[in-house]
Amino acid sequence: MTLVNTQGRRLFECRDVHYSYQGRFPALCGIDMVITGGERIALVGANGSGKSTLLNLLNGLIFSDKGTVKYLDKELTEASFMDKGFSDGFRRSVGLVFQNPDAQLFCPTVREDIAFGPLQLGVDNNEVKARTESLAETLKIAHLLDRSPHQLSLGEKRKVAFATVLAIDPDVLLLDEPTASLDPRTSTQLIEMLLHASSSGKTIITATHDLHVIEDIADTVYVFGQAKRLAGRGSPAEILANEPLLRDNNLIHVHVRHLIDHQRWKSQR
Repeated sequence: MTLVNTQGRRLFECRDVHYSYQGRFPALCGIDMVITGGERIALVGANGSGKSTLLNLLNGLIFSDKGTVKYLDKELTEASFMDKGFSDGFRRSVGLVFQNPDAQLFCPTVREDIAFGPLQLGVDNNEVKARTESLAETLKIAHLLDRSPHQLSLGEKRKVAFATVLAIDPDVLLLDEPTASLDPRTSTQLIEMLLHASSSGKTIITATHDLHVIEDIADTVYVFGQAKRLAGRGSPAEILANEPLLRDNNLIHVHVRHLIDHQRWKSQR
């Protein structure tokens, strides 16, 4: 797979996508979605509505039971990832930041964790070193480079996990609850990183419960319902103003709480 300019192209296409865990526990029940290169997308929904499952499908970690998931018109299947050319190109193009950073950090030091991805993809050692130092400076984690990731705070781990993905310089960033359980200052820093990545042309797809941040990180919002289907789509302003949609999909109490948090968060930026 040759790296291409994805701006404005049909990047991901999901058609009637179904997925069940262990073949018995439905997680997605007929998802239709088209994502264009350069878009900023937010996926919102109550726990268990399928947001994380969709990110894993888009990242080629799991594969649909029914329907199709395509990336640049190539269907994502186990067979497609047996093609080393496609697999390597896809892994250079699409990066996922997991909700739990401990699942992503496994090297003895932060420096080695950031370098791991590009080294596995065959990036030159000098280039890997330059990327690591540049990212550490940008993300303000240079003082952490020689520390063990498991000695860090949650906010520091999230930054390092973000750096491990940015180190491969992907076209697409998939993020699973990137601001969950973070203090307002760290949340703001992470959002600023996303805005910077977006301004450089990257496609940003974020699954989040933090409704108060979607106006900052997304142009389009998809609402996942308890039936494991899409219940709504619109701009952040349209979704936040749609009280029946939020109520019907168990988000209204979250929205009310986050309206309060949003004012507090804005005051600390």
